[in-house]
Amino acid sequence: MKILVVQQKMIGDVLISSMICENLKKVYPHAQVDYLVNTFTTPVLENNPYIDNLILFEDQFRSNYLAFLKFLLQIRKKKYDIVIDPYAKLESSLITLFSGASKRIGYQNKGLGIAYNHKVPHHNQPKSYFGLAIERRINLFEHLLQNHTLDPFPKLHVLDSEKTEIIPLFQHYGIDATTEKIVMISILGSETRKTYPEDYMVQLIDFIADHFEVKILFNYTPKQQKEAISIFNKCQEKTKKRIVLDLIGADLRAFIKIMNHCTLIIGNDGGAVNIAKALKKPSFTIFSPWIKKESWSIFDDGVLNKAVHLNDYQPELFSSKKSKELQANYKSLYHAFTPELFLKELELFLKTNLNH
Repeated sequence: MKILVVQQKMIGDVLISSMICENLKKVYPHAQVDYLVNTFTTPVLENNPYIDNLILFEDQFRSNYLAFLKFLLQIRKKKYDIVIDPYAKLESSLITLFSGASKRIGYQNKGLGIAYNHKVPHHNQPKSYFGLAIERRINLFEHLLQNHTLDPFPKLHVLDSEKTEIIPLFQHYGIDATTEKIVMISILGSETRKTYPEDYMVQLIDFIADHFEVKILFNYTPKQQKEAISIFNKCQEKTKKRIVLDLIGADLRAFIKIMNHCTLIIGNDGGAVNIAKALKKPSFTIFSPWIKKESWSIFDDGVLNKAVHLNDYQPELFSSKKSKELQANYKSLYHAFTPELFLKELELFLKTNLNH
């Protein structure tokens, strides 16, 4: 049997949907389980024993229709028996449809309807602490499990050699990764509309440095260095002494290795938080006001993983408002989302998870 899971786009999505591959490979160990993803996301899939082949979706397929058609024909030649599409956009629907698989699984009211011959309801309220992003994906493949135990947790597979090879980098920056408590701060979201205001983020970082004996790392890319330096410069002088600004790693895999040695992560929702969760690291996530927390907050038990949203504190700002209206007013909503609203919760989270 040949199975294809289609999950394009972002790092967090690809990491979450890898859970589908793991569960199916455990039930069907002799099946070929392939995973179709964007090229830039592959570092979160390295060493994954439950994926037989990565099928890479290139950026050029979005603008070059001929290249995309050739890609579709290549997929068809592989003769998959089952295709599962948790991405549910036009591109993934077309891939699913053109695959010619006898079983094509997708959501009932998402994607291109004719692409799927097995349509699954797409519920809108979480039924467990797994969160909607996990639950919806489980719905797609649970009927294939044949009463086997389900494992809902996405995982990263970090080799022992990778764990040890990063320690000298910490030592270079004056950190003993084996004894010190290290807090990773996800200082920036994937875009401005998903990024907690700079001055508020500075308040949080100063609060952490004031109250806890920790080293602080920032998660950002080299292209975001200007924003990282701006946040650093606004911090109190005693806070700056706790921050190691340049320890960011050369690429995504390096970040995974660094995060593996951190104690926990705090900050904007995004791929970094999903990576931390897959490494079983505690997380405190700040959601953008226009993003639905119930859709994207996974494994929020209020202890190991905690997420906050302005709607938790001022629901009257959200009553009867559509997503587009919330997006248009993201600045004023973020302005209302002051650190004071959740500082007590952040303090409790840190006390609980730094004392482990």
